[in-house]
Amino acid sequence: MSARTPPPRALSREELDAWGADFGASLRAPAVVALTGELGAGKTTLAQAICRGYGVAEPVTSPTFTLVHEYAAPRSPVYHLDLYRLASEPALDSIGIDEILAQPAVVLVEWAERARERLPAGARHLVLAHDAGDPSRRLLTVG
Repeated sequence: MSARTPPPRALSREELDAWGADFGASLRAPAVVALTGELGAGKTTLAQAICRGYGVAEPVTSPTFTLVHEYAAPRSPVYHLDLYRLASEPALDSIGIDEILAQPAVVLVEWAERARERLPAGARHLVLAHDAGDPSRRLLTVG
């Protein structure tokens, strides 16, 4: 993120959900969205809202154990990756990350810091953190 990154926004779950749906509605494929943040900060919740806003009608679940989920949407496919369990750079090859990133699709990457070198320069970076002052809120930084 650059020095021009705006300060984080403190959002309730409902506000985060609404923000994610609006963000998803604004996306145009191809697009890569890098989601980073602490464990339990809401990356999957935000990915679900983005998918809903983009037009995914089916339930969106965490790909923690399968690593990649693909969803249909009216404008393009959506790939949802969770890299938490990947232990090394070669593991990215095993899930076909380069092929996925080359698709005319929306690609949501949770734990994106594990693929930093492989993400395109134009990836949108969304960082979530717990709000120490209010545990019911999350801090969202858009970079």
